Amino acid sequence: MSGEEEENAAELKIGEEFLKAKCLMNCEVAIILEHKYEQIQHMSDGDPASQVSQVFEKSLQYVKRFSRYKNPDAVRQVRETLSRYGLAEFELCTLGNLCPDTSDEASALVPSLRSGGRFVGDPGSEKIDKMLNDLSLIKKFE
Repeated sequence: MSGEEEENAAELKIGEEFLKAKCLMNCEVAIILEHKYEQIQHMSDGDPASQVSQVFEKSLQYVKRFSRYKNPDAVRQVRETLSRYGLAEFELCTLGNLCPDTSDEASALVPSLRSGGRFVGDPGSEKIDKMLNDLSLIKKFE
């Protein structure tokens, strides 16, 4: 991003490095950290030197607490579902983490949904509502 152009997440002006970066939802991070925790526990066999750090434990607690989806299949479905709507990575993760109930709430939390004409007006609101309904169905049947 040039020095003259100001970053603005509401308009998806977040810098080239962030637009290309892979983001993870809290539930995806929880799965990864759980797996790593199990590996460490299995390999340690009670060896105190092999214990996880306090930062690791707190990070795991945090993502588990704020994960909206617990089932790995549901987590995969959420990413696949949101990917079909042409969202930027950080939009996808924000919606997956916060699970807004309405299109107005989603637009307030992720203002870039309304920028660039992607989800503008009544057809845009209906598209967002459909996306949120798809997410609620995944949560309902998890």
